[in-house]
Amino acid sequence: MTINLSKGQRIDLTKTNPGLTRAVIGLGWDTNRYDGGIDFDLDASAFLADENSKVVNDVDFIFYNNLVHPSGGVEHTGDNRTGAGDGDDEQIVIDFSKIPAHISKVGIAVTIHDADSRNQNFGQVSNAFVRVVNEETNVEILRFDLGEDFSVETAVVICELYKHNGDWKFNAIGSGFSGGLAALCRNYGLEV
Repeated sequence: MTINLSKGQRIDLTKTNPGLTRAVIGLGWDTNRYDGGIDFDLDASAFLADENSKVVNDVDFIFYNNLVHPSGGVEHTGDNRTGAGDGDDEQIVIDFSKIPAHISKVGIAVTIHDADSRNQNFGQVSNAFVRVVNEETNVEILRFDLGEDFSVETAVVICELYKHNGDWKFNAIGSGFSGGLAALCRNYGLEV
């Protein structure tokens, strides 16, 4: 049975789901009516951060140009440039058993590609969600629907998976940023 979360809620992943090793983080969205003549290209990314919430190495940033972490612990399954169709638009697969020991948190974010030049923002995006699925059983564990509380933001930290006392937990963040991917990178300590 799926657990539906609200912004700010935290839930245990690995402790209450014994044997959960690999999880699919599915992200989806729709775009509102829009007459800009240019498709929306939303991009998912993962920031593998230390206990200070900072990404130490460039390889710890997973996105459409760096799809797989060297450890095999985090893998982006590929860029969906239109978001057309139902279900997940992009997915990130997490293998908790392979995430390096120095990683305490995996921030999952979505940005709008070329948002400023295309005059696009998350106020024009609807039905955005993240869901966590047990890859082995294909059972959805939890879902977080972002709601419609964004306007000018061009990037959103949707959720964070974090390690606490050896177990992995999920935090429904839903925090928007202006400045797109560059702003998110700076937030996690990466130089852009």
